[in-house]
Amino acid sequence: MNPEHFLITTDDTGVRIDKWLHEQLPELSRSLIQLYIQNGSVKVNECNIKVNYKIKENDHIVINFPEPEEVTIAPEKIDLNIIYEDADLIVVNKPRGMVVHPAQGHYTGTLVNALLYHCKDLSGINGELRPGIVHRIDKDTTGIIVAAKNDLSHRHLSEQFKEHSIIRKYVALVHGLIPNSEGTVIAPIGRHKTQRKKMAVDVEKGKTATTHFKVLNYYNDYTLLELTLETGRTHQIRVHMAYIGHPVAADPLYGYRKSVNLLGQALHAKELGFVHPKTGKQMHFTSELPNDFKKVLTQL
Repeated sequence: MNPEHFLITTDDTGVRIDKWLHEQLPELSRSLIQLYIQNGSVKVNECNIKVNYKIKENDHIVINFPEPEEVTIAPEKIDLNIIYEDADLIVVNKPRGMVVHPAQGHYTGTLVNALLYHCKDLSGINGELRPGIVHRIDKDTTGIIVAAKNDLSHRHLSEQFKEHSIIRKYVALVHGLIPNSEGTVIAPIGRHKTQRKKMAVDVEKGKTATTHFKVLNYYNDYTLLELTLETGRTHQIRVHMAYIGHPVAADPLYGYRKSVNLLGQALHAKELGFVHPKTGKQMHFTSELPNDFKKVLTQL
């Protein structure tokens, strides 16, 4: 992993270096940053520093990330809500709170861990940490996801995602009453310039992103939408809805602090359609809203 370089400006002076680095690199915990400082992986002006060092103007900070330890992803006996399965692929209804594939801080309890136990074999195109994973949905987004059991299926499905021929429909509860019964958001999406965990609309450097929406119902000061993805950018629906002033309810990253009582955004991958990579048959799957989402709608 390449080193990270930072140059301190007057606005940042006087802040503890571990706190400041955590704000710049939120994917790294503060305790991990402190460990990096203690083992000499973080240097200021080419010198080692203590964790309570307070940054100064024109300080040059460099983080040399230690080589990652080898990680073996273990199969785990985790219950799966399987919608469809054959020798080439498996379609699963993912619950809220489950990470799709292992990553820093999440090496167990993921969908991949569960699939390795259930399927034994998955495609290897995406490497050791993401076997079988053709696409992702966020940790707290519920709904349908397909995984490939062999490389041939993986390539065929990936090509369909690349060509945007996959049918992907979501249901979301968003803040406010959207006056139009349907519409389209066309706004390029890229990494947020200062908050690395977030994505944002970026007209200059973002990648093309298109989301179609249709109003399903109104609930007090909320709108229930069906959304169809034409592209599949990271956090696309969440970013686009926040961009037009109607963030997804209970979204901890892009939404409002006061929202519905739900542990994670009110977003559900409802439909998935694709051509079967082996038979050429058109496949189409649907999934009901999870019980916690239904409960919120009933309360509203």
